[in-house]
Amino acid sequence: MDRRTFIQLGAVTGGTLLGGTALAQQGHQHHGHHGHGGQPASATPDGTIARSQLAGARVVAPSGQLSVITPNGSTLPLRRVAGVKVGHLTAMPVRHTFAPGLEAECWGYNGGTPGPSIEAVEGDRLRISVTNRLPEPTTMHWHGLIVPNGMDGVSGLNQAPIPPGETFVYEFTLSRPGTYMYHPHYDEMTQMAMGMMGMFIVHPKRPRGPRVDRDFVLMTHEWKLRPGSRKPDPNEMNDFNVLTFNSRAFPGTEPLLIKKGERVRIRFGNLSANDHHPIHMHGLCFEVTQTDGGTIPESARYPETTVLVPVGSTRVIEFTADEPGDWAMHCHMTHHVMTQMGHGLPVLIGANGSRIDRQVQPLLSSFMAMGQTGMGGMAEMGMPVPENSLPMRGGRGPFGSIDMGGMFTLLKVREDLSGEDGRGWYRHPRGSVAMRADTESLRRDGIEVDAIPTAG
Repeated sequence: MDRRTFIQLGAVTGGTLLGGTALAQQGHQHHGHHGHGGQPASATPDGTIARSQLAGARVVAPSGQLSVITPNGSTLPLRRVAGVKVGHLTAMPVRHTFAPGLEAECWGYNGGTPGPSIEAVEGDRLRISVTNRLPEPTTMHWHGLIVPNGMDGVSGLNQAPIPPGETFVYEFTLSRPGTYMYHPHYDEMTQMAMGMMGMFIVHPKRPRGPRVDRDFVLMTHEWKLRPGSRKPDPNEMNDFNVLTFNSRAFPGTEPLLIKKGERVRIRFGNLSANDHHPIHMHGLCFEVTQTDGGTIPESARYPETTVLVPVGSTRVIEFTADEPGDWAMHCHMTHHVMTQMGHGLPVLIGANGSRIDRQVQPLLSSFMAMGQTGMGGMAEMGMPVPENSLPMRGGRGPFGSIDMGGMFTLLKVREDLSGEDGRGWYRHPRGSVAMRADTESLRRDGIEVDAIPTAG
């Protein structure tokens, strides 16, 4: 019996489990607060953000375009051979960490999921060799790119599948700049659900629009990983419980480090199985500048704080980071900022579980009915979780637990990046943090709290 089943059974009688005794009786081991092991939520497992964010980007196009940054990821090395840029992707099983305490046996490319971002320039001739180390055939589709028909990668239509142990070669010229993706078109339901995907960036040869100072790449994705299991379930259709940026769930997501005043581009891709993702940014507004179909004319752009990234699409946003702070960026589908444990629970808000506690606790001393006043604060309650799973919400923040998880990350906008490694928190100017109100101040504002009616 897993934890979700136990919660559902317990909720029928008005309660939810707290404490470790009952889980131990079900054969689970308590491994502590996974993802909170002394590190701030803004840190990667090694305690620092990617070097690419600190070292500065290189110029990759005659237009002066800077190289992209893939948080928690990498860029595919390309070398020039007789005028052709050459790269190598290997489809293979990978052991992947979604966040500290949550791992899975996935499939990906070159040892990771998502695969490395491919980055080239309009007009380049590319030759990408794809080696198959999976237990079944695969192919490679260049999603959104215009390539010769025989290079499009649909198994049985454009090519024979790549057998296990074999290498196929794809070669084409990049005719259009833009933000694209790559993924298999053989047994997509399994292979994409297991993590096989990546981003493909084609920079323009000639300048287009203002030059950006930071160019980030984020692939959104959804997974079904049952608590205690070791492999994602590729047969799931709608109840996904691990939602990720670049295959990482908060607090395992690497923050985006930005200097105040910089112009920033963020490229989103969505190869989720079933869900669109409305990505919302706090503290900053942006314009959507590109889709996977091309650049949006300036006359058609308008300010936004949320961009909808449909399944099978890319969206590109640009903004100037003019407000310093630690700003949240997340999918605004509320169950997409929870991890594993948040689905299928009955509504207990307003219920009185004390009577059930008295009846159940003699049998399970750690049992306590909860949820009567909402589910906030669960991350700070110390609830045990099954092996290889995470609490459904929470990562450590400067004022306590951050009450979100899953498809959530941080934009760290700083006046000065010198000495930054992504682990510190924003230092708020005096008087700029919401605090507890005092009665005299409220009265001066003409607010009588005691006169405000309460529910019930």
